[in-house]
Parts: sequence; C-alpha cells; structure tokens
Amino acid sequence: MQRTIMVSNRLPVTLERVDGVLVGHRSMGGLATGLGGVHQQTKGLWIGWSGLSSAGALTQPSAEETALLAQHGCVPVPLTADEVENFYEGFSNGVLWPAFHCLTDRLPLQGDHFETYRQVNARVAQVVAQHATPEDLVWIHDYQLLLVPGMLRALVPGVRVGFFLHIPFPPAEIFSLLPWRDQLLEGMLGADLVGFHTHGYARAFFQATSQNLGTSTNVDRIMVGPRQVKVGVFPMGVDVPAHRAQAARPEVQARAAAIRAQANGCRVLLGVDRLDYTKGLPRRMLAMDALLEAAPELRGKIRLIQVAVPSRVGVPAYDTFKRQLDELVGRVNGRWATTDWVPIHALHHGVDLEELTALYLAADVMVVTPLRDGMNLVAKEYVASREDGDGVLVLSEFAGAASEMGEALVVNPYDIAGTAMALRQALEMPEPERRLRFARLRPRVLRHDVAGWARSFLGALEDVRMNPPTPPTSLTSVEGLAATITARSGTGPLMLLLDYDGTLVPLVTDPATALPSPQLEDVLRALAARANTQVHVVSGRAHRFLQETLGHLPVGLHGEHGLWSRVDGTSGWMQAVTPDVEWMPRVLEVLEHWTQRTAGTWVEQKSATLCWHFRQLDPAIASRAVRELRLYLMEVLSNAPVEVLMGHKLLEVRAHGINKGLVVQRLFAAAPSNTCVVAVGDDRTDEDMFAALPPQGIAVRVGDGPSRAPLRLGHPEDVVRLLEALAARHLT
Repeated sequence: MQRTIMVSNRLPVTLERVDGVLVGHRSMGGLATGLGGVHQQTKGLWIGWSGLSSAGALTQPSAEETALLAQHGCVPVPLTADEVENFYEGFSNGVLWPAFHCLTDRLPLQGDHFETYRQVNARVAQVVAQHATPEDLVWIHDYQLLLVPGMLRALVPGVRVGFFLHIPFPPAEIFSLLPWRDQLLEGMLGADLVGFHTHGYARAFFQATSQNLGTSTNVDRIMVGPRQVKVGVFPMGVDVPAHRAQAARPEVQARAAAIRAQANGCRVLLGVDRLDYTKGLPRRMLAMDALLEAAPELRGKIRLIQVAVPSRVGVPAYDTFKRQLDELVGRVNGRWATTDWVPIHALHHGVDLEELTALYLAADVMVVTPLRDGMNLVAKEYVASREDGDGVLVLSEFAGAASEMGEALVVNPYDIAGTAMALRQALEMPEPERRLRFARLRPRVLRHDVAGWARSFLGALEDVRMNPPTPPTSLTSVEGLAATITARSGTGPLMLLLDYDGTLVPLVTDPATALPSPQLEDVLRALAARANTQVHVVSGRAHRFLQETLGHLPVGLHGEHGLWSRVDGTSGWMQAVTPDVEWMPRVLEVLEHWTQRTAGTWVEQKSATLCWHFRQLDPAIASRAVRELRLYLMEVLSNAPVEVLMGHKLLEVRAHGINKGLVVQRLFAAAPSNTCVVAVGDDRTDEDMFAALPPQGIAVRVGDGPSRAPLRLGHPEDVVRLLEALAARHLT
C-alpha cells in the first residue's frame, strides 16, 4: 500500500523531559503548522528530529521516545548536542540561510561544519531507507536536508522522491560562492520532483545546475544521466479553515475589539515576524520614523504593534540583533512618544492562534517587509482571517508571496522613504479602494490553501514517470543483435526505425556533406523489398533534405522529428500537426545574434525548429557558449510552447509536443499487433522514440552516453553491418 513519508529537520511533535517525564507538544513553525493536517489525513510517517539530543556519543532513540512518537505517526532521527550545534546552527543556519537569502555579508569567515551537515543528512537518509519501500512517496523538506534526496536514491533506488525548498533559491552567481555547490545540487537532483514557491526560484535553480554541473534542460526537466528530474512551482498556502474558524469566534472578535480599544483611537499597523535578520525589522522601524517625520499629522494617531517571535535564543548573532533592534525601537519611541502615546509597541514573545487572529482582525494595515523571504505565510493568513473584506497589505517585493498578491502595496524594503510613503498611502486609502483590492486578493488565498498545495505537489510526484535504468556499458555484437531481432520477429512483420545523422551516416563538420553511401542505399533498398518488412528513416533533418538524399528509395521518411512524413516510397509528404511557431522570429533573432558573436557557428531554420550548430567550435569555447545560450533561452522562452534540446554539436529549439515518439505511435497503430519494432538512434531526440516503443520493441543506442536503450552499437558502420546481417537472414 502506498504511503506518504514526510521528512524534515524537525518533527511536528517536540519532546522534552519535565520532572523526569517525557512529554510531547506541538512544534512551532510554518512547516509543522502547514503540513500537520496533511500528515494526519495521509496517515503516513513523518521522520525527523524530536528535539531530544544526547550529550555524549550517538545512541539509538529510547523505547519510550519511539513509542510516544509512534502515537503521532512519527519516527525520530537521533542527534547529539554537538550535531545539533554544528549541523543546524553552524551550517544550515550559519551558512545556507544567509547565502540562500542573498545576505552574503553574514557568511562566516571560518568553521563551515559541512562534514557534520553531510553526516546528519546521511543518517536521515538511512532512517528513511529503513521505512520506505518502492511503493511509497517520500517528500523531503527544506534547506537542512539538501543532500538527502541523492543519498536516499542510492539506498532505495526505486522509491519516488520529492523535495521542496521552503526558502528562496538564490541567483546562480550567489549560489556558486558556496564551496560545496556541486554536492548540494547533486543531492537535490536525487529527487524525481523538486519544488519551489516561485518561478524566479525555479529559474535560479535551472541556472545553477547548468552553470555548475553542465546539465541540459528540457522545458521543466533537468537531464541527469538517464534520469529526468522535474522542476515545479507550487506556491504554498495557509490553513484557511482554521483561520476562518478562529476569526468567527466571538471571544476572538472581543479580543480584537479590546486591542483596538487599547490603541486609544489610533490606526493600527501590525507586523508579525520571527526575530531574524532577513525579516527587515530595523528598516521597518526606520520607515515608521520616516513616516512620522514626513507626516506630522499622523503623530499620536497611529501605532505599530510589532510581534517579534524569539528565534534561535542563545546564538550570539541573534542576541546581538535583538539588542540592536531594541535600541532602534527605543530611539524611535524616544523621539516621537508623548505622555499618552507610543508609536511602536514591541512584543518579544510568541502568540497563539487565537491572539494572532485577534491581532489580524484589529489591524488596519498589515506590514510584511522582509529583505527576502521564501513565501511569507503571514501575508496570506491576514487576508484569510479578514472576513470583513477590509484592510490593507503592505508587502515586500522580495517575499515569494508578492508574485501572487499584486493587489497589495508592494514595496522595496531597502527604500526607507518609499516604504514610508506606502504606509502613508495604506493609512489614507479610501474604503472603496481597500475593499476592491481585498476582494481580488481574498478569493485567491482562500482557493489555494495549504491542503491544495500538498495535493498538487503529491499529485505531481505520483505522475512522475519512473526513470529508466542505467544501460550496460558493454557493446552488443552485430551478429548477436541480428539474431535477437530475427528471433523476436519470427515469421511476423518487422519495422525498422532508423535515425540518420550519427546512426546511418557518421557525424561530420559540415552536415550538408553527410550523404548516404552506395552501401547504405543498397541495404536499405534490399530490406524494404522484403515481405513483411518496413524501413523508416526518422530524423531531425528538414524533410527537403531527406527527400533530396533518400527520396528515391522505397522507404518511409520522417523529417523534423516527425512533423513531416512520407510513409512509403510512393506517397507524398504530409504534415502531422500545425504547430505554434509564433516564438520563432524572436528565437531566430537571438540565435543569429549568438552566431555573430561566435565564429564557426550557424543557424538552421526548419518548419517548427531552429538549430544552432557549433560543430566547428573548440570544445572548451563551445561548452561556455552553449551554457550561456541555454540559460538565456530559458529566460526568453519561460512561457513559450517549446522544448530546448541538446543534440550532437547542436542546440535545438523546437515546438513542444513534436518528437520522434509520435512517429512510433502512428506507425505501430497502423501495423499488425505482432509487429517487431526496432529503433536505432544516437542522441537525446532518439530517447523519445525509445520511450514510445511497445513492450516487445527493441531499442539500440549508437555510441556513448546515457540512454534508456538496453542495447548498444559503437558506430554507424556497425549499424550498416547490422542491416546487412538482417537482409541476409531474411533472404535465407
């Protein structure tokens, strides 16, 4: 039976000893809160650290700890106190957290603790492997466990693994500063599905993998050897029913009224954040100072309630940050406060859901201005809680939520004066405009809640096609392969699907000179003349080229990956579909620009495909040029219906949905069910043909490189020899 196994740094239940008795309580934090309900509904397992740590050498969890957590569907990963310090505070929060939030000035000068991070990730993977089966879905969460997907795949090869990053993924230039960048990326790419909150984070991940690992991309997939890793965007939502239920409670509404009364008629601005340097709290205080400076009429009439939930208490950097923030709040209050009014009311403690909802209901303006944030669910909680449809949201453009909440007043938190102006605009906004903005924001927040987010991710993970096994490295003998094909076909029909360049003819510097030899023409003619034998050449070449070079032979021809077909030697050319080609002029302009700046390259234009050839380039120069071009095309074509593929010494941009697999499906659908189909090809485009073969089909890869084909020949000369052997066997 399929289960969902959640994996995170912390479990949704935290254990501690109180007077010698082990007790559990609900963990704080967005992940535990957001996925707690999903975990209960799926009735799977949740694996992570319980909050207990041993002072000395690592020990197994006690029977008491294991039994108590089992009641909540949880499995503990044991950690020592040193591991918690070095893995969690030292590397996860000391290195990855500032780097991923683009705050490189906070990276430590020494003491990175990566080895401890690797060891803890390995232990998590081992615990997951003890419980996971190939039928399960494993969902790994966040930056503390970046290495686990790759480690788990090595331990349980058949399991489907999803990974979701809850914080931002930084631009490739910043990510590349990390000395362990390759290990971190390879760990993430162990997943079948990698999820992010926004398209911007996903694009940065594509760029980082291409720039550092040299991976190729196919629209929303990254090619990792024979595997395809899907990359998706899944903006996280909030627990809408819980917030709406709290907002409807009379006691919560009474508490909100009391908060407004305590404000003594002041308009209430509200900030709710963890006490963290990424949340932009000092700049928010300075924006309040600038607002009161610029708008004297607001003095004594507004109050900012700032809830700063303690974070990482005891860590020197955070203790220093809290002290600096307190001093700044004191300075602003000292400048503007009167005997009966204080502009900033700071609270340094956590609040429960009831108090939090009351604050949301009391606030005229919600201020969410992080310097950078993966999503920021506070903005969505505020909108979900306001059943009255009133209020204004001031939101940082660097929060992931900004990509979904354009009706908010979006600000740059680094612009103190601009943020102050936005706060003033929010306070002075007429009620009709406030309600109109809210009326557009709220349905979106209500519709895309946390349960829908989880269903969307797990559904995408379930749909991920199982990746093909790695093929054998040894070559297949021509005679042995010919015997296998003859035995498989028996007395039934045989269908041969043959790529052209690199398969029937060698790859050459000038593709125009890659012409069929008399030997090749003779064997194709001989095979096509045999009863119960179909021969088809399936190529990425333009159909005009195929007609000029092979049109006189009685074989099927399929150009541009099957967009154009001539099914036999007597029929005319037919176009399979009418593709969308509106993107072609824009891409052609890009490719021509790249050609002008890169000597030895040229562009080939087909009906629905553009190819950038770089066969004459020095390999080192070609590698850099192709990497830059591919990254640029991903930006230009982010929403276009196209695929960007790497071929042999060429980069190809083609209309989406046109591939050699469609040729296989069309031809096999019209053939007898006992037809033996043999496909032979040498590059990425032929993998679509291999994937579409019927169960009894035979796939043959020519040359090196990863492939789903289980059989392999070394060179085009071997392919011609194979065809000659088949022709001879059919003659006997």
